[in-house]
Amino acid sequence: MTTSVETAKHYVPEDLPTHIQHYINGQFVDSVGGKTFDVLDPVSNRNYATAAAGQKEDIDLAVAAAREAFTNGPWPKMKPRERARILNRIADAVEAQEARLAELETFDTGLPITQAKGQALRAAENFRFFADLIVAQFDDAMKVPGSQINYVNRKPIGVAGLITPWNTPFMLESWKLAPALATGNTVVLKPAEFTPLSASLWATIFKDAGLPDGVFNLVNGLGEEAGDALVKHPDVPLISFTGETTTGQTIFRNAAANLKGLSMELGGKSPCVVFADADLDAAIDSALFGVFSLNGERCTAGSRILVERAIYDEFCEKYAARAKNIVVGDPHDPKTQVGALVHPEHYEKVASYVEIGKSEGRLLAGGGRPGHLPEGNYIAPTVFADVAPDARIFQEEIFGPVVAITPFENDDEALALANNTKYGLAAYIWTQNLTRAHNFSQNVEAGMVWLNSHNVRDLRTPFGGVKASGLGHEGGYRSIDFYTDQQAVHITLGTVHTPKFGA
Repeated sequence: MTTSVETAKHYVPEDLPTHIQHYINGQFVDSVGGKTFDVLDPVSNRNYATAAAGQKEDIDLAVAAAREAFTNGPWPKMKPRERARILNRIADAVEAQEARLAELETFDTGLPITQAKGQALRAAENFRFFADLIVAQFDDAMKVPGSQINYVNRKPIGVAGLITPWNTPFMLESWKLAPALATGNTVVLKPAEFTPLSASLWATIFKDAGLPDGVFNLVNGLGEEAGDALVKHPDVPLISFTGETTTGQTIFRNAAANLKGLSMELGGKSPCVVFADADLDAAIDSALFGVFSLNGERCTAGSRILVERAIYDEFCEKYAARAKNIVVGDPHDPKTQVGALVHPEHYEKVASYVEIGKSEGRLLAGGGRPGHLPEGNYIAPTVFADVAPDARIFQEEIFGPVVAITPFENDDEALALANNTKYGLAAYIWTQNLTRAHNFSQNVEAGMVWLNSHNVRDLRTPFGGVKASGLGHEGGYRSIDFYTDQQAVHITLGTVHTPKFGA
């Protein structure tokens, strides 16, 4: 078994910071207590910087700044068009930094440079989308002729706590920052501790675009310290979190005391279901991209491939042959298709699942570290076939370049297998049968379904999962709903006929 390779190099961008600070009330600052943590690059696993490690007192300062900006600052009171102008300036600045952002993101995450290059444009589009949406936003008015008018007064809620993951961090931060700011809230962002580099760019981008001080605040740190303090803070009524399911459960418990609004996009173990009548080549293209792009570190990865028995052997043979040809190497090399996993801790987790898989399935490709890459967090694209539905590699989220393939005999078995996990984020269905396509899509337990397509996102649609994959949805008007209160106002037009108690 061989994997197409490029010789590993260690590319280091110019002008890297050696220390990453918080950004609170318009100023870069260190932690009050001076605490820091080390930041590694995933190719060498050497420390390239320290970052301020936020504690409760740092979160308190950030929340106080955000609360002051919300209560007494101009941002929530601006007309939608005024906020939209600033959002579009933010988008312009993000696009202008595309090359630099991709370079930093690749260095910090191990994401292949060709896949990092699109992240800035996607982040910019999020800001443009919500700039347009808030200008076009309108709310309901309901009339009872001659008696009453009722209308909805939509208003921002306050300080939003945003906790973001380490896979494509800059772009995923924009998914939360754009609607939270567009709707007039102020924010405290807690980026993932593994990848704080690109998040530090937001401060200057926002400042130069004219965002008032205190509207955006950033506190770096560990989830159990800075993240925990943000979730528990009584002056933060909203928490939007993207990450792993058990962390989401902890956030759910800790947010209960203050009855916070929660939006959580959590783990996934999404099925890719390939029927015998599918366009096989297109399905293989999609099923490869869906689990091996972004180094397999994607919540919507189609990491369980279910294939109808009539084409199972052919599919497995072609899929494994393609997987063996995937180029693994230096993330900055444009030929690289799978780079380094984000952190040694995560590498050890994924490597342990590869070893588990060797006793749970038939290894067709990969199976460990590529021989030419003795250092760094590299795992060859790994394919297991004949995986039983109760196997750990079928049931548990691996979040790396590892896939399990399982056969099915008919539609009913395919649906049962697709729904046979605690997760329910995405599903990918490949069939030319229109009736089957719609019936299967509507019965699969997933928040999002792609028919004869890989993961192509429309920003107007809801994004989120069911079961253990999430709570609530964001995207389009669902984001507007999450980040605003909808207040019902009732006006009487005629005589009020109130019962005269005590008269």
